[in-house]
Amino acid sequence: MAEEARSAVLAGFDGTEASREAARWAAQEASNRRSPLLLVHVLARPFQHSIPMRIPDEHEVMGKLADAVRRELDALEDSCRAIAPDIEVRKSIPIGDAAELLIELADEAELVVLGGPLVGGRTDRLGVTAAEVIARRAAAPIVVVRGEINSAADAPVVVGVDGSAVSTRAIGFAYESAARHDRPLVAVHSWGESAFNPFDIVDEWDTDRSEFRDRANEVLAESTAGWGEQYPDVRVRHVVGADQPAHLLLGEADGANLLVVGSHGRGPVRRAFLGSVSHAVLNQANCPVAVLPAE
Repeated sequence: MAEEARSAVLAGFDGTEASREAARWAAQEASNRRSPLLLVHVLARPFQHSIPMRIPDEHEVMGKLADAVRRELDALEDSCRAIAPDIEVRKSIPIGDAAELLIELADEAELVVLGGPLVGGRTDRLGVTAAEVIARRAAAPIVVVRGEINSAADAPVVVGVDGSAVSTRAIGFAYESAARHDRPLVAVHSWGESAFNPFDIVDEWDTDRSEFRDRANEVLAESTAGWGEQYPDVRVRHVVGADQPAHLLLGEADGANLLVVGSHGRGPVRRAFLGSVSHAVLNQANCPVAVLPAE
């Protein structure tokens, strides 16, 4: 199964229209990258949590389910080929836990693409969705196709910048995407969280905001300088603001083609959590969102 995912754009499919839309987005991306497309539908064992009772033979049931899914994947392949007739399409119907298997396949995949309902759907006791579980643990970049897909030529790629290592990966992904699709790039940095002490009213009034604005512009310039040299044809606009990072990003991403953010660190504690900004945009953005993992 891992061999099928190697260097592929992987699209998770669960039978919903949103996952079909995500697969079509993935097909176009695979064509642009000249990579194979892997369509994956994970079958859950239907009786693994059942109380003891007389049930049909599991192999028979799973076989019938797999046959039905195979027909759906064949139809989905036709839909994807209508958009990108040149791509190689692979299909896989593994059995197990969807999130765990997609995380495993992400070790080999070039990109993992999921549909929007995985974000707004079922959550665990902490309110964490399946897409967030995958995004916080997968080794590959994750794109959640949600909201409006704006294909207009001037629809930008928007990237969140905070000067961190994972932010650098996000910037690289954003530049590459903008260059590949001939789109403008908007790099966004918020100095709102570092500017004021919310418990010190006097400090807020006395603080010279221009100092924070100048430093924010420096962070953007330093963070994007090398990438600008590597992709000189990409048109870049810098945005700095005092708003909360997620709110500033969501505003700039309205009408964007893609929003790119970093995820979290991979230490033993930090890898268990998705960053607050990533969490917010995955649940609120009105465009596809790419989440880049840390090294």
